[in-house]
Amino acid sequence: MSIIDKFLESIGLGRKKIEPTPPTPPDGPKKNGGFNMPQYEIILIRPQSMDDMDYVVDQVSEESNPVIVDLGYFEEEGLDAVQMAVEKINILRQKHGAESILLCNCSNKNMVIVAPPRVNILKKE
Repeated sequence: MSIIDKFLESIGLGRKKIEPTPPTPPDGPKKNGGFNMPQYEIILIRPQSMDDMDYVVDQVSEESNPVIVDLGYFEEEGLDAVQMAVEKINILRQKHGAESILLCNCSNKNMVIVAPPRVNILKKE
């Protein structure tokens, strides 16, 4: 113990070793190593009506869940149905900041992933 330590202790300001404790979140410790991981439900849907497309819009804009949409049924119905479905996806992109990427463009499937802004989609070529 040095002279300074004795002096500080004598006036009540002694140096005490304070062991740092890791902060715990208000809702208790996390089970995943302390990281706050977002939870998403990734939905795969083959919409057959505009009500189904409204469900896609709700999932992306309100629930913040990514949705994989198979537009194959609308292709069988005709060009008007496809245009209305694509218009709904464009509204999601413009008004809500959603991202959309074409996953598959085959003879019987046109699959698009639509994700909310807080979900990052990385396309590597």
